[in-house]
Amino acid sequence: MKRIAIITTLAAMFALSACGGKTSSTHKNMNQLSFNPSQAAAMTAIACHEARGDQSSLTVAINHGFESGLTANQMKEALSQLYAYTGFPRSLNALGTLQKVMEQRRAAGLTMEEGAESSPLPSSFNALKQGTEVQTKLSGQPFDYTFCPAEDHYLKAHLFGDIFARDLLTHADRELVTVSALSGLEGVMPQLIAHVRGALNMGVTPEQLQAIAENLKAAGLEAEALRCRAAIACVDGQQQIVSPSAWPLGDSNSAYAQYFVGQSYLATIDPASGLCNVSFEPGCRNNWHIHHQAVQMLICVSGRGWYQEWGKEPVELKPGVVVAIPEGVKHWHGAAADSWMQHLTYHANARPGNTTEWLEPVSDEAYNQANSMQSR
Repeated sequence: MKRIAIITTLAAMFALSACGGKTSSTHKNMNQLSFNPSQAAAMTAIACHEARGDQSSLTVAINHGFESGLTANQMKEALSQLYAYTGFPRSLNALGTLQKVMEQRRAAGLTMEEGAESSPLPSSFNALKQGTEVQTKLSGQPFDYTFCPAEDHYLKAHLFGDIFARDLLTHADRELVTVSALSGLEGVMPQLIAHVRGALNMGVTPEQLQAIAENLKAAGLEAEALRCRAAIACVDGQQQIVSPSAWPLGDSNSAYAQYFVGQSYLATIDPASGLCNVSFEPGCRNNWHIHHQAVQMLICVSGRGWYQEWGKEPVELKPGVVVAIPEGVKHWHGAAADSWMQHLTYHANARPGNTTEWLEPVSDEAYNQANSMQSR
């Protein structure tokens, strides 16, 4: 534990020295955003680009941040906080980008406010006690990571203690930064969902939360916006509707819903050629069917699923798999039980009068047999 305390102290020194400037003497309500809508939009883009490691886009976002009235110290505070979520390398790279932008703006004579610093912590400050209280409020209940006591201590004493105690950003501000950053990362949906809940517990309003997704989309971050919306939908108890990739989700495939088990979505990519992207939610598959006078092409672009011809073993669909379905062959395709799946589709060698003959649904037995192949 002594070693942990040393590490925590060093990390706290980093956090306390990350931002320079005058001390803030203005009392803040830590349970509401201190950003106006324009500043919140800029901070959302900054945090997401930091997580993605996109320094070129981050440069643009930082300049927008200054133009919206964010201070240098507010941005420093957000980028240094994110080392706890995205790692030191991305945090330090982003801080380096901020430094370059500030140098360029000074050279160009552009306006830029350094801004206030966090208030000094009282001599009686207890990081572990403070962090435990903050984490409990954010989580909505006490949380103890007994599997790894060291990680539990880091979370409580440093992240939610040392860092969240700095009042340059409110707790609501910090959760906006965290949700924005986690939306930019793949494979962290459980943490993103947890922080969407945490944002609400820390005073971010539902409207401000939805604005994060809207601002991500406005910044050209389509996949990240969809990921954010999916996490919000999960917290709201809604069905998770999300394109799991940069490919467009499209609209509900209502015209063909009668031929599908589960929900699918259709996005037309090129009307001239008929190229479409079809998204299948987990467990969704279409009925057995036959294409007449045309060859159907499938190109899996994200997720995992199955293609099966009548009388043959299922073929796993994963990104990069291409299937040419001969005309007249009875088949079905859809997502795996535990994964979304998206495939592009178009008809090749189509002749006049080409049609699709829809047949019976794929039985649960046949579908489950395909999914059992994953463990073989």
